[in-house]
Amino acid sequence: MMEMSCAEHHNYAAASQFITLTVGRVLGALKLESTPINTKGYEALLGLVENTSSGDSFDLYYELFMHNENALEILERLGLAFDALKNQLFGYLHQSVGNQLFGNGNADKVAAPLQEDQNGTALVSSSTSKAMRWQNAAQPQDHKAQISDRFVDNNSRLKIAIVGFGNFGQFLAKTMVRQGHLVLAYSRSDCTDVAQKLGVSYFSNAEDLFEMLPEVVLICTSILSTEKVLRSLPLQRLKKNTLFVDVLSVKEFPRNLLLQNLPLDCDILCTHPMFGPESGKNGWNGLPFVYDKVRVGGDESRVSRCNKFLDIFAREGCKMVEMSCAEHDTHAAASQFITHTVGRVLGKLGLKSTPVDTNGYKTLLSLVEITAGDSFDLYYGLFLYNMNAMEQLKMLDMAFESLKKQLFRRLHGVIHNQIFEETTDKSHVMQ
Repeated sequence: MMEMSCAEHHNYAAASQFITLTVGRVLGALKLESTPINTKGYEALLGLVENTSSGDSFDLYYELFMHNENALEILERLGLAFDALKNQLFGYLHQSVGNQLFGNGNADKVAAPLQEDQNGTALVSSSTSKAMRWQNAAQPQDHKAQISDRFVDNNSRLKIAIVGFGNFGQFLAKTMVRQGHLVLAYSRSDCTDVAQKLGVSYFSNAEDLFEMLPEVVLICTSILSTEKVLRSLPLQRLKKNTLFVDVLSVKEFPRNLLLQNLPLDCDILCTHPMFGPESGKNGWNGLPFVYDKVRVGGDESRVSRCNKFLDIFAREGCKMVEMSCAEHDTHAAASQFITHTVGRVLGKLGLKSTPVDTNGYKTLLSLVEITAGDSFDLYYGLFLYNMNAMEQLKMLDMAFESLKKQLFRRLHGVIHNQIFEETTDKSHVMQ
């Protein structure tokens, strides 16, 4: 029970109620559906749509807009925040295209899709041909590799090299170490201290890392830097059939990139743990883990190695979902890109908890919290490297504009009726 003035209520309700219904109605127009790879944030949005569209009429929504003097300002701020996010996205896109046209384009270019023959078999790119010319055996190693072999005599353990030891790499390493795997790491910035605390062996350069002959190379770089990092790795120092795994939030892009740049003997597993340090802080049980065995040799040892890596996530209770990279990107354009877009737009509004928070508004606040920890580079990568994202952004824009037109059309109709009714009354009095 809360006692407050009507003015206070209106100030709070403009956010906690009107903005919740606005977001729910915009998303409702997209006809969002559950996917096999729903994130927690997307599940929350689906629940919000159901709550706002199942029982609330447009009349109720219009009355909230019409009779709360703060609602119009909220609507305008929401529109400005969405426009600012689009401008930021398209600004990055313009810069990327500019770099390709006027210099530095090769370093950051998007990997071209692999050409395929009539049988659907990927044709070997020039970079892959170069990789094939490398020696099948690893280069002579120093004593560090010989020492490391002593720790891999247990069949249940894997020697995993993490390339890109940022927040997400550290997040995954913690569980891998706890399960008993030998984890090595390399990153551009010095992570010696945090690696030591996690029980991870840290290397300041990739040459030394690969001299340890890891069984699995786990790519944990950002989407935008993956190609540059991959091309810089001394792949010739690895065993010829090393398993490469990526954990990027898009899948067709790294699939093509790995197929183009790795020797044909290397195994490739594309994965996406659809959770992070925030959503997975209380455990991974029930959280979706998507994977595609792009290329895994038929040898029993190679099949077993791939399954051992997948078992890291299965043992933690993840919902294991096997699907193609293309299918993943189609689902993720909704379940991930839309979620991040809504979270970032709302984040620009600086929403805060109120004394009269509805359940829907609490959902929006939690969504902002979940997405706030992710960098804009991650969001831009989701946009740039998923061909379905632009269509989703366009549909979201159209749905928001349609809702505003519906509101103002109703408002115009009310004013129109008042004007002509008043004119008619005056005419009747004159007669």
